Amino acid sequence: MGGNVGITDTVRVVVDGCEVEAPAGQTIAALLVSLGYRSFSRSKVSGSRRGLFCGQGVCFECEVTLGDGEKVRACVTPVEPGMVIRTDQAKEA
Repeated sequence: MGGNVGITDTVRVVVDGCEVEAPAGQTIAALLVSLGYRSFSRSKVSGSRRGLFCGQGVCFECEVTLGDGEKVRACVTPVEPGMVIRTDQAKEA
């Protein structure tokens, strides 16, 4: 046993302008880490990079922006079909 045991459904989402596939129900943070991201946002005070820290939705270090401008905690927010996710690494237009 191993690999993706039990994972059968996937959804397509857009991360920083790139369409990717993710297991249904996976959190945004788990998806970002699997894609190689280590920082998701920046501190509003110092500008230092922030990423996954508590994994429980308490600290807000993993905050990302959705396509509609809503800010969510990536560690407790599951991916949804068609979701658009923007991190601090997104290229500004």
